[in-house]
Amino acid sequence: MDPIKDEAQAGRPHGHHFFAYMYRLKHIERWSLMRNTTKENVAEHSFHVAMTTHMLCTIGNEVYGKALDTGRAVMMALFHDATEVFTGDIPTPVKHHNTRILANFREIEQLAAERLIGMIPAELQTAYAPLIDQTLDEELKRYVKAADLLDAYFKCGSEAAAGNREFDVARRQTEQKLRALGLEEIDYVLTRLAPSFDMTLDEMSLPDS
Repeated sequence: MDPIKDEAQAGRPHGHHFFAYMYRLKHIERWSLMRNTTKENVAEHSFHVAMTTHMLCTIGNEVYGKALDTGRAVMMALFHDATEVFTGDIPTPVKHHNTRILANFREIEQLAAERLIGMIPAELQTAYAPLIDQTLDEELKRYVKAADLLDAYFKCGSEAAAGNREFDVARRQTEQKLRALGLEEIDYVLTRLAPSFDMTLDEMSLPDS
């Protein structure tokens, strides 16, 4: 069976736009209601979240003796904001203004996920669908959420270090959300790794730093 030949013989337009859409995540800006010293898009955010998810799972496994599927978690992180190619990055104060808005947005996200999955070749959907619709693996989803919040926390810190007070409240709120997750890996990161993110390049380059 050759899916390429079968499709060509059937005369069907392929419509397999999923990966092309993923490349367009670089055009979706984050923090759109905030004054930024450095702009950030969803594609680079997704890379940071994937890297941070890897870090959290590695800490969990190597420091706290867990058996987390790091590879699976990183794949989930890469696609955790895939639906934003259709929905855009909705600011948190808007999304969480009330329960009705949040419920409606969750429905829109689900519809966007279904649309994206429909753009994946049928023979690949089994592999990719769970990465787009991440409702099945709650444990790993928790680590992706933690990484998502950590990336926001680091972003707020970098803006504050640049003298931008616009992110002061967001940083405090993000830290509260991080600690509320109850993950021991979060305490490890905030205590041992996060301070470096508040340092300048020269400070990190000092011999005793």
